[in-house]
Amino acid sequence: MAVHNAANEYRMAKFYFDSKAYTDAARMLEGVLAEEPTNLSVRMLLARSYFHSAQLRRAEAELLRILEADPAEDYARLMLGRTLERQGRAEEARPHLRLAAAMAGESI
Repeated sequence: MAVHNAANEYRMAKFYFDSKAYTDAARMLEGVLAEEPTNLSVRMLLARSYFHSAQLRRAEAELLRILEADPAEDYARLMLGRTLERQGRAEEARPHLRLAAAMAGESI
């Protein structure tokens, strides 16, 4: 029953996210993540929700957890760079943005 509940909550959170209700999406995703802490898709959508609702420290923490589990996750790397930039930490962001571009096959 809990897994079914988590799936429904994830779908509702995705609906909120797509509707640009990022804070509501984050709130729901926090509950889903409590039930499925190793689900990187949930964690990524949560990080994106935090980013878009300007909860940048929380976004940063989730992105670091994703990259700890999957260092080759280029979108998480890009988002971490953007999150650090939005916090005025351009120097810290630069290596993440360069690595994300290299991983995506883009020239800098």
